[in-house]
Amino acid sequence: MMKNLLHIPIFKKALIGIGIFIAFIFVMNVIVMPWYVSSSNRQVPNIIGVKVDDAVGILKDADLEPILSDTTYDEKFPKGTIIYQRPNSNETVKKGRRIYLFVSGGEPVIPTPSLGGKTLADARFALERLGLYLGRIDSIASDNPKNMIFNQRYVPGTPLRKGDSVGVSFSIGSAVGTITVPNLIGKSLAEAQKILVDSSLKVGKINYQVSYSLLPNTVLDQYPSKDIKVNAGDSIDLFVTKPADQKDEHLDMGE
Repeated sequence: MMKNLLHIPIFKKALIGIGIFIAFIFVMNVIVMPWYVSSSNRQVPNIIGVKVDDAVGILKDADLEPILSDTTYDEKFPKGTIIYQRPNSNETVKKGRRIYLFVSGGEPVIPTPSLGGKTLADARFALERLGLYLGRIDSIASDNPKNMIFNQRYVPGTPLRKGDSVGVSFSIGSAVGTITVPNLIGKSLAEAQKILVDSSLKVGKINYQVSYSLLPNTVLDQYPSKDIKVNAGDSIDLFVTKPADQKDEHLDMGE
């Protein structure tokens, strides 16, 4: 009977179709799918400590998608290098998988605390707790409360590096000076120098700070501040603007 069925065209075609289908399933399961799965897998490269641009290039070459996730300050890793990655290196992932990168911001930046109204002991403790130090102490006669800090070299919030020092002005009581410190903020450096000379004072240390809104050589702050009583010949430190591409400068005009 089976031989008779084989002579029927429809039955023969059905058998051929079933054979082709079985062969297709076999090829897919044994050859195509294993090849596809293995070819779409990627091993995540180790990019810890690598510069950001280089790390991005390495991941793209591996058909992975780099995502810059966050910046973390860490003095152990140079600024602009990868400090952490997720997934970790050597993990097997699919082609096109997102790799999240955490970038080192370098050595931590410490905002200068406000020291006004503190005693020297309190100021020293507040600074050392942040990794900073108390710098030059100018004992100045003034109408501010005795034994209290009334001015500081860096404006509160100024970013400093660990180990930097902050100088302060310390009141020793009623003013005995005869010259009132003029207001120099907003003046050009040249104008400030002329005003100080006319007031029998001189320019001390000039600290340059980047400004994107003010003209270069504009006075941002002064030390001691305006209206403080000082003696003839005393120095006034100035904080002056500079262009963003100018290197840091600290000039001491009083030396």
